[in-house]
Amino acid sequence: MEAGDNAAVAADDDAAVAAGDRAAVAAQLGREPRGVRGVASRCPCGLPAVIETAPRLPDGTPFPTLFYLTCPKAASAIGTLEGSGIMREMQDRLAADPRLKAEYTAAHEDYLRRRDEAARADGIEPLPGGMQSAGGMPERVKCLHALIAHELAVPGANPFGREGLEALPEWWRSGPCVQPDAEADEPGAGADDGAGEAR
Repeated sequence: MEAGDNAAVAADDDAAVAAGDRAAVAAQLGREPRGVRGVASRCPCGLPAVIETAPRLPDGTPFPTLFYLTCPKAASAIGTLEGSGIMREMQDRLAADPRLKAEYTAAHEDYLRRRDEAARADGIEPLPGGMQSAGGMPERVKCLHALIAHELAVPGANPFGREGLEALPEWWRSGPCVQPDAEADEPGAGADDGAGEAR
């Protein structure tokens, strides 16, 4: 499939993402997202927290991060958690606990399977075998943002994502992270803005 074909598929996918969600994600990221397939998880406030992205960007560039955390309040809370040293403790347990290692390997396989299914559904070439999944899986605990995004999108799928999520404060309690432009919810809004192309 040529890059132009990827762009056409991405444009079709963009139509399935509500204009209000595209506007919210753009406000969260501070830029227009690329390759958005849909909202994978929402904060209790109703705004997107995690988006599902295409395995290839509209120009054909591989993009291995299927589940991308967009909520800046959640991202900040996760950054604080990462700074506490929790990932070193997780890594130590991963090395010492065969059951946990098996669960983490299953999370890695789930991620790859879902990413390949997304590629097939979009009619694009799956990413090459051996390309990383996310967050360091299956051997390392490298990025809690990615692991928690996986857990938010697929509850029960990621053991370290679940642990990290349970350790977070209720980041949404102080209200929505952004106030997207109300015009984005109007019919036809965003039709020519090229939005829906994720990270």
